[in-house]
Amino acid sequence: MLIDFTETNAQEILGWRVINDDVMGGISQSRIELLPTATALFSGQLALENNGGFASIRRRSDNYKLDGCSGVMLKVKGDGRSYQFRVKTDDQVDGIAYRTLFATDAHQWQTLTLPFDGFSASFRGKPVPGAGVLQPENIRQIGFLLADKQAGSFGLEIAWIKSF
Repeated sequence: MLIDFTETNAQEILGWRVINDDVMGGISQSRIELLPTATALFSGQLALENNGGFASIRRRSDNYKLDGCSGVMLKVKGDGRSYQFRVKTDDQVDGIAYRTLFATDAHQWQTLTLPFDGFSASFRGKPVPGAGVLQPENIRQIGFLLADKQAGSFGLEIAWIKSF
């Protein structure tokens, strides 16, 4: 288990931060909050004005010890929108991230399997040719991002994240 939001791990929520398009002049808003159901909710409003269009949360840097792992599994309940699960192999705020997309079924719990060989390198939403393949042992940050070009409210409930 990498991340869970159970009562015995309620402090987990403090390790997450919000990074939205306001860093580039956008006006999207988001938050992460612990729910009484022992899950976390990433929610907010996605706005496309002022060159905006993304909302994200990221967990503090850590050594996830994913040597020999093939990917991650997520238990999530979404709103029918497509999200990105993102990882970074450094401690920087900006820079190359590795991402994979996943679609959610509105208001249905899903357990998703995301193999690392399906992640691709990106920088500010653009592919990075020649960045190399993701090396799981180097993963230092994990997070979620919404950038589906659909303005409006969103919500992604997260129960846990596991490696496999």
